[in-house]
Amino acid sequence: MTRVKYTDSDVDLVARMMRAEAEGEGKQGMLMVGNVIVNRAKANCLDFKDLRTIRDVIFQVQGGNYSFEAVQKGNVFYNRARGVEKRLAEKTLKYWREHPSKYALWYFNPYGECPPTWYGQPLTGQFKQHCYYEPIADTCEGAYRY
Repeated sequence: MTRVKYTDSDVDLVARMMRAEAEGEGKQGMLMVGNVIVNRAKANCLDFKDLRTIRDVIFQVQGGNYSFEAVQKGNVFYNRARGVEKRLAEKTLKYWREHPSKYALWYFNPYGECPPTWYGQPLTGQFKQHCYYEPIADTCEGAYRY
């Protein structure tokens, strides 16, 4: 059983986003970014209501900007996905979840210490440069589903 339905195109999108957002944090960091993408597709709450596909998540616009900076800036995201990232993306789409991104719906690189909350949501932990945040308890049941 996979965590979310996906196509080959979705694998490519997730792979490109993982690389663009976390290549400098190695495979583990890229997996964590991929996990947040899958979590958003499954959540159907808060900022992520009615996102049904990986494509919806990747190209979501909030406040006039894309949710993922890499889409907006057009950096590495627009390069072709490599085999290693595609394998990591598929792993995340199928089954991979690990702390601190296990239930996270948000992450960012503060270029300093992680604040204890991000948009009112609690910090779950940090991996290298990225801080991960999951929804406040009892506000987003979908984030905690496999």
